[in-house]
Amino acid sequence: MTPMLLNNLITNARFAGVFILLLLLSGCARNPVLLQSTYQALPPHTEITSVPFYAQTEFQCGPATLAMVLNHQGVDTDVEELIPQVFLPGRDGSVQPEMLATVRRHERIAFPIRGTMDSLLNHLAAGDPVVVMQNLSLPIYPMWHYAVAIGYDLPNETLILRSGEIERHTMSFSRFDATWARTERWGFVVGEPGTIPAGITARNALEALSAYEESHGPRATLSSWQAFVKRHPTNAMGQFALGNALYADQQPDDARKAFERATELDEKMGAAWLNLGLLLLQDEATNAAREALTQAASLDGSWQEKARQALARINNI
Repeated sequence: MTPMLLNNLITNARFAGVFILLLLLSGCARNPVLLQSTYQALPPHTEITSVPFYAQTEFQCGPATLAMVLNHQGVDTDVEELIPQVFLPGRDGSVQPEMLATVRRHERIAFPIRGTMDSLLNHLAAGDPVVVMQNLSLPIYPMWHYAVAIGYDLPNETLILRSGEIERHTMSFSRFDATWARTERWGFVVGEPGTIPAGITARNALEALSAYEESHGPRATLSSWQAFVKRHPTNAMGQFALGNALYADQQPDDARKAFERATELDEKMGAAWLNLGLLLLQDEATNAAREALTQAASLDGSWQEKARQALARINNI
């Protein structure tokens, strides 16, 4: 037997073994257990047909999925424009940070979703297509893939996706969840500034808005922080971020109120005490400023030194 023939046999055997193992994994996959409230609250069928379709060529599923959801959000872009922004040739594809950063680059916000089938279906029912990451192979031999979930058929437990070269690809809940679970069920929805999609947790919204603010600045994120605080009025970090954005927008009185609210909700938020004290000092409310700055100086953190310096200035007045 020639070495070439032997290598071919070994290669074929290896692929056959992988294929058989994949079949076994598919056969063992079980339907994810959905909450009873999901069955009761959601419509039995939904499909977001307004999501455009771009066929995904090899290693370019990332740019293609982004083009679909960004177009759906009214952004004028296409796959060719997105490829250099998100595609990493050395990795033969796109990685999650570049996917999220590219959304922000187009003045949209990428909100991570909770990694559950219930959450995924709820987003679809609300009209939000979801970018999902899958591993279509084995954990030890991954085949990463991005797709856009656009709908479901609840009675038949089937998910509908824009995937690969198939405009309307259907997968059973069980098969999809098996491939999704191998990416720790990573996915996100896209929203315009000033909106928070339904079902996004406070933590995930804070993460998304903070990243957008880092790219575009606090003034550009003001309407989003206002939307966040409206939905989560008792979240101290949201009130603090709102105060910063209001101050950047030259609304010091409203900023002061937001910082006051933040300190009421979290008495140990030293940064909020510092900003509140500095604003009160600008208003020449010396006694109130001293109290706020004293609180900031008593709490461990990077704000301590600035608070002590401000107190020293007050004492020298």
